[in-house]
Parts: sequence; structure tokens; C-alpha cells
Amino acid sequence: MTEQLALLRLMHLISPTLPIGSFTYSQGIEWAVEIAWIKDATSLQAWLDSQLNGSILHVELPLLKRCYQAWQTEDMQALEAWIAISNASRETSELLLEEKNRGRALTDLLIALDIPQAAMHKPLLSQSQVAAFALASAYWQVPLEQAAYGYAWSWLENLVLSAVKIIPLGQTQGQKVLHQMTPLLLTVVERGLSLPDEEIGAALPALAIASSRHETQYTRLFRS
Repeated sequence: MTEQLALLRLMHLISPTLPIGSFTYSQGIEWAVEIAWIKDATSLQAWLDSQLNGSILHVELPLLKRCYQAWQTEDMQALEAWIAISNASRETSELLLEEKNRGRALTDLLIALDIPQAAMHKPLLSQSQVAAFALASAYWQVPLEQAAYGYAWSWLENLVLSAVKIIPLGQTQGQKVLHQMTPLLLTVVERGLSLPDEEIGAALPALAIASSRHETQYTRLFRS
């Protein structure tokens, strides 16, 4: 029953209905659509693939692992250091604000769900969605690999849903993109969790440009 409950907790954590505002962010897709960098399912997949093999593999997943381990060992000094690296990896003020906003929202949710460490370390956790997600996973005894798959899937699903709205794509096309890209998560998660410290970090110039231009985009549906 413990394993099944952990899986259900993970499903709760990554649900698109989870009230932390994930659906309000497109991470540069909105501006990329306006400038016609993304205009159909094929160009969307290329955009997402570059991020999966860039920031997700080289930043999000290895940092998720280290934050998870820091919670397990109650090493707050290490956790604080990894959060600092996570935030330093955000290439625009918009992306940094997104990470902090989602971290704060998730921390408030975990406090409401009676996870004691969330209240004890709220000022620190509120700076990082990755750290808050790691806390929930460790507290609910979700195995690290499952947590990583959940985190990557949640990221992918949210951005595909954003693209469905803004390109726009039909629901069926959006589901086909998810179906075709899901196998990529297997390799990305495996590599991301085995990445050594010295290889953490990624540069995505197109994402940085799209995000920075989105900050001053004339009309916007999304916050990033």
C-alpha cells in the first residue's frame, strides 16, 4: 500500500489542476509563436526537444536529485546551495520570477497539506519550485526516479497545453505531440539523474531571447 500511495501522491503533485499556476506560463512559447519560430506541431516538437536535452537534462533533473537527497539527509546547507545554483541558471528575470512564484505557490500548498518542513523552511523553499517538489516527493516517499519522470512529464504536458492554446493546435495534435515526445523522457531522465556536479548548467539562447522579448510583448496571455 505504501508504494501505491506514493504513486498517487505523485499523480496529485503533477496534476495540471494543481493550484500553483503552472498553466499561466509558456516559457517563451508565446513570443516564439508571434515571431513564427513556432507555427505547427513540428516546430513545437523541435522547440521542446531542445529544452528537454538542454535545461531539463542539465539543470532541472540533476538539481531535483540533489534537493531530494538534501531533504533525505536534512542537509539545509546543501539545499540552500543547490537552490542558489538553480536560480542562477534562470537566464531572464521572467524565468527567475516564474521559478520563485511557482516555488512560493507550491510551498503554500505543502503547508496546507501538513508537510511540517514546508512551514519550517518557507523562506528558503519559496525561492524554488524544484526544491519544493523535491520536498514533497521525499516526504511522501516517492522514489527519486519516479519523481523525476513526474517532474519532466508535468513540464512537457504544461508546455504542450500552452502551445495548443496559443499556436493554436487542435487537441488531437497536442496529444500526438505528447505521444511522440514521451519516449524521449526515458533517456533524458536517465541521463539527468546520472549527471555529475561539474556538468550542471545549460545555455539556451533561443529560449533566453524569447523570454526576454516576452517581458515587453505588447499583448500576452501567459506570464512567461
